[in-house]
Amino acid sequence: MAIVNTSNKACTVNPLKLSQPIGAALTFLGINRSIPVLHGSQGCTSFGLVLFVRHFREMIPMQTTAMNEATTILGGTENIEEALLTLYKKASPEIISLCTTGLTETKGEDIAGAVKEIRGRHPELNQVAIVPVSTPDFVGAFQDGWSKAVARIVEDLAEGEPEVFSGRVNVLAGPSLTPADVEEIGRIVSSFNLHPVILPDLSGSLDGHVPEDFTPTSLGGTKLSEIRSMGMSEITLAIGESMRPAAETLEKKCGVPFVVFDRLTGLEASDRFLDLLQHLSGEDVPQKYRGQRSRLMDAMLDGHFFFGKKKVAIGAEPDLLFALASFLSEMGSDIEAAVTTTGSTILKKIPAEEVLIGDLEDLEERAVGCDLMITHSHGRQASERLEVPLFRAGIPTFDRLGTAHQLNVGYQGTMRLIFEVGNIFLGSKKENHPDTWSLSNAGRL
Repeated sequence: MAIVNTSNKACTVNPLKLSQPIGAALTFLGINRSIPVLHGSQGCTSFGLVLFVRHFREMIPMQTTAMNEATTILGGTENIEEALLTLYKKASPEIISLCTTGLTETKGEDIAGAVKEIRGRHPELNQVAIVPVSTPDFVGAFQDGWSKAVARIVEDLAEGEPEVFSGRVNVLAGPSLTPADVEEIGRIVSSFNLHPVILPDLSGSLDGHVPEDFTPTSLGGTKLSEIRSMGMSEITLAIGESMRPAAETLEKKCGVPFVVFDRLTGLEASDRFLDLLQHLSGEDVPQKYRGQRSRLMDAMLDGHFFFGKKKVAIGAEPDLLFALASFLSEMGSDIEAAVTTTGSTILKKIPAEEVLIGDLEDLEERAVGCDLMITHSHGRQASERLEVPLFRAGIPTFDRLGTAHQLNVGYQGTMRLIFEVGNIFLGSKKENHPDTWSLSNAGRL
């Protein structure tokens, strides 16, 4: 069990974390015909917008209430009203999210009350689902904002019905999942003749497809009708510990039971997932997954020579940190340094002596002498200074192509990770295993 500590430095030198509003905004980008609005200054939205554009290399529909000095002091209800009416008339969204920032949270803005007041004056807005989320960026991190947003969406929009659709399964997708991960999870669930309702579904909106026409809202993702009917599902599968609050909210409101999977990366984790789907559907595991499992086991056999006793330093959000650290530990590597962004109950389960809530400077100090560093693109300078190879994971990854298509879950995603990370070890100057291939195959002859 890891000891969780918090850095007591006077300031953050090289930030690892992203803010809560950014995490909440990305959640709503996984919902069809949605527009996330950050209630704050224009700069708050501009920086987040640039970050998403550089990471996904797609059009990102984010808006702002454009608060200034005067409206911050006097109150931002008029700015909220103007933003909601403008978006309703010009963009025709089905869902508008209203995420607070540090500026408006410090002021003590009551956004839920403001939305209720504005609806009273403008009944035409009743055609739009407006979801206010409190996400101050001076506390918490990206994962907290994502978790709060999904829980609020479920609380405000999901409806409980006496009827339950047989074979319908809710999937709450955590912030550690890429669009490719979400697509693979949906494909696996569907292969058991189950119908998944995925929230949020980035695989439908930020998967890199080219739309036929321009749209000012998100294009693809979870439909509003699907969210409203989540109370009619048989079960909820929460992927990532951060999705537990949303799953609990849905169970309390609609009576839908849930199961939390802390990760879907790794042989054992994938086995548990498919075992539950087999139990829910009453069907045998499709043959293609038996083949994928066999290939993964072969990849683990081929790769474990290069992973064994390697020292790895990881900096990531809690859910992603746990998934990667557990996978590497199972492959025989030692987690020399584990740095994260915010508190979570999952941190104590990470296979490391210590988990530090800190920044990239803390990661750099602890990565001295390691064989590999794993974090997002902002860790590239530390990697160069230490001459330690960098494997990019998480948001933002802006100096590599195809980040939205990186698959890290299930048998295929785990096999990809083995090859990607194993090749880094294999190509390292420290590596010298001239006879490894012949040794690994000699046992099979």
